[in-house]
Amino acid sequence: MEAIPSDNKATTAPDGGFNFLTPEAWKALLSGYSHVVLVANSEAVDLERLRSELPETALYVFFNKVYKVLDEPFVGHSMLVARSDVMGAHIVHRREAADVLRFFGGDDFLGVVNIRVSAEENLSEKSCFEGAKARHLDLTQMLADLYPIGKIATSGFAVALWLGDLQLPGKILLAGFSAKRSEKWKVFDVHDWTFEQIFLRLFARMGSISMVGGVNASPYSALAKRFPEVPPIEIAMTAAEVLSERLDNTNSQIDRLMSVTKFIRAVDNFFRRFKPKTRKQRFLEKSQG
Repeated sequence: MEAIPSDNKATTAPDGGFNFLTPEAWKALLSGYSHVVLVANSEAVDLERLRSELPETALYVFFNKVYKVLDEPFVGHSMLVARSDVMGAHIVHRREAADVLRFFGGDDFLGVVNIRVSAEENLSEKSCFEGAKARHLDLTQMLADLYPIGKIATSGFAVALWLGDLQLPGKILLAGFSAKRSEKWKVFDVHDWTFEQIFLRLFARMGSISMVGGVNASPYSALAKRFPEVPPIEIAMTAAEVLSERLDNTNSQIDRLMSVTKFIRAVDNFFRRFKPKTRKQRFLEKSQG
């Protein structure tokens, strides 16, 4: 594999606290890899199988709390994306940077990329990442007119879209992007999971990225083969009609569940008033006061 170029086009804040690269510098940095694999923190990830099927020239991009998918230090080309919120990078203000970065090291680790996707989020300075090489990436403008209003993009979606726009020579592979809730991991409502799945699957079918899990083999494509005389728009409208009916039925059951659990929720809300404020809540109150 060719040597990775230095960040000769990086731009740094006057105090040296931030390290931004130009799109050209990012492309030069990542173009040496045959694959750029985005590894979601999901039970759907089979990292051992991925590594057995992909060449050693693949770069694996992890996100935030990597101990969800890693049991031991990662050996191979890797990069860590650290998402920010109003207090800075999550792993920094939650004091988890050391616990996360212990999974990486050596010359094959490209370092940390601290990203933000909305104006409310703040980046953390390079010195906050336990001595690891840190770069910064601001994706607010890229997502401003794209993502649904009132929701915030996930880190994986934002990075996938950004990589697709870079037009790298290597393949971009998304692993574990299922958007499914499990007993182990939450699916937060602040993100628009439906929009992201539609966008990413269209992106995949256009050939800009690939998704592990056979996304290109849509079950609805079998309907088009079985009914070649039916226009695709009719198949789509029929599918939407069925899904709409099923959603209405689900909403009816949710309404019933909300009614049954009304007392339980009232008790829960009462006791929540006595719960100590989090560091984030105290930070927001202090910054607004």
